Amino acid sequence: MLRHTIKLNSTFRNQKQKFIDMKKMILALALVFTISGAFADDVAVTKQVLQSFRSNFSDATDISWSVGNTYYKAAFTLNDQKVFAFFDLDGRYLGLSRYISSLQLPVNLHSSLRKQIGQKWITDLFEVANDEGTTYYVTVENADTKFVLMSTTAGGWHMYKKSEKV
Repeated sequence: MLRHTIKLNSTFRNQKQKFIDMKKMILALALVFTISGAFADDVAVTKQVLQSFRSNFSDATDISWSVGNTYYKAAFTLNDQKVFAFFDLDGRYLGLSRYISSLQLPVNLHSSLRKQIGQKWITDLFEVANDEGTTYYVTVENADTKFVLMSTTAGGWHMYKKSEKV
């Protein structure tokens, strides 16, 4: 009986972790598409997505919609700032992103970023907020390489993606 209970608990944890990993992957893919701007111009947005958007962002202005394979993206202005909200196809809110300057980073992240990047320059920096918290992504470059770093909960950065420039 105990062995069966342990196996069920382990299976539940594995399924829960897979769901969390899938949610993170969808949001990461959405963010990659946000950076590259690879979206259609005219989008038919479902009623569920529109209702969810209106309930979360009733003060939004200058709204434009894009769609990916598994999500909708709303680009809009909120409190004089351009932000991006992501929804799954059923209208569930996935998260919010916005471009920021390095000065808007929490102090500990700003300090550790400066130490880590050395002579590299920052080309993109954005914040992602969802039910799991807030994460920051920064693209830094030198003459030969482009790096995308992701903030950690410990106040540091780790390599998210690295690519050689062509």
